[in-house]
Amino acid sequence: MILFLIILLFVLIIIRMPIAFSLMTVSIIGIGWTGVEFLEIIPRKMYFGINNFSLLAIPLFVLAGEIMSKGGMSKRIVEFSKLLIGPLPGGLAMVVIISSVFFAALTGTAIAAAAAIGGMLLPLMKKEGYDEGFSASLVASAATVGPIIPPSIIFILFGVMANQSISDLFIGGVVPGILMGVGLMIYSYFVGKKEGYKSMDSFPPLKDILLGFKDAVLALLMPAIIIGGIVSGLFTATESGVIAVLYAIIISSVVYRELNFKKLYEALISSTKTSVGIIFLIGSAAIFIWFVSFNNVPEQLQSMLGVFADNPILLLLVINIVLLIAGTFIDTISAVTIFTPIFLPLIMATNIDPIHFGVVMAVNLSIGMITPPVGVCLFVVSSISKVHIKKIIKSVTPQLAILLVILIIITYVPWLITYPVSLFK
Repeated sequence: MILFLIILLFVLIIIRMPIAFSLMTVSIIGIGWTGVEFLEIIPRKMYFGINNFSLLAIPLFVLAGEIMSKGGMSKRIVEFSKLLIGPLPGGLAMVVIISSVFFAALTGTAIAAAAAIGGMLLPLMKKEGYDEGFSASLVASAATVGPIIPPSIIFILFGVMANQSISDLFIGGVVPGILMGVGLMIYSYFVGKKEGYKSMDSFPPLKDILLGFKDAVLALLMPAIIIGGIVSGLFTATESGVIAVLYAIIISSVVYRELNFKKLYEALISSTKTSVGIIFLIGSAAIFIWFVSFNNVPEQLQSMLGVFADNPILLLLVINIVLLIAGTFIDTISAVTIFTPIFLPLIMATNIDPIHFGVVMAVNLSIGMITPPVGVCLFVVSSISKVHIKKIIKSVTPQLAILLVILIIITYVPWLITYPVSLFK
């Protein structure tokens, strides 16, 4: 029965039924099959699943990201990045990576970052003679880095579902995120050097750099304030979301004067649509989690895996393969809600640090979004750039290889994640 329901879940996802409704459908069928009164269970479990103060951080960070984009903060980060690294070989490609890190860290999803940064920088890269396949694939790859750099909606969601410290997850994501970004930037440098990609012949005068910094410094401070406040214990992840929204509104409207009531209204509408979808997904996942626990699925899975469940190295390998495949057709937020309740008991039983596992899961699922044949970010960028998906897949292969190497490193060198966390204990 359990195997049938798991297969049904993936069939529903493959035929493009929304993840929330897929989880709900499978849970209702499973609960009805067991004879439990689902009309009583479903609304109660759904309510308790979303009745969590920490989850308020999700709509707040989504709104902060929207305001940041519409209020000119993202644009200033891009312009300042061009001044710093534009003259380097592949400089504009590096600007894509840095901009994606800042933008996706606040929107929390790779898809949103790929769409926003792609729309902003792909035309400019085309104008400067960058290969279309390379440009499009890099935008998709860079988008996977943002959700790993804190603050991150993925870590907030995992922390709530796994009952783990969100601030610890934020700290644990810093080193892997930096490694991913640096790896892609090194690759971009060598491609730029080989192909002769250069935005400027020389670095601008120090005066221009300082003026660019002055214009962008308030935007650059936003992530620093949020991360610093959470790590230092001044405020919680949810409170930091409120600060992020207020900061973005004040800077965008009072200092930059690019945010008016119309743009703020558009940001509110857009972020509401995104947030409602996420919260409904979490509610549906809560029902699925209860059903999984009620039927002892983790224990059954542990017995099925046999030797893998007793060997952390093999278990992490199997989980990585499963998540990498799942990440090709399920977005990161949906995948976290599905796989956390399934794999977390196995992780705890094998004495693997749950913070380490949470970061590895986030990195894995992010990489899955650019993994052929159906990496979601690849199709998003293809639709924006009008570049054929086959050309993007060909160009993304070396970038994917770099990210997979980093995934292996952080999977089997856990202190890269756990040591920074221990420093703030």
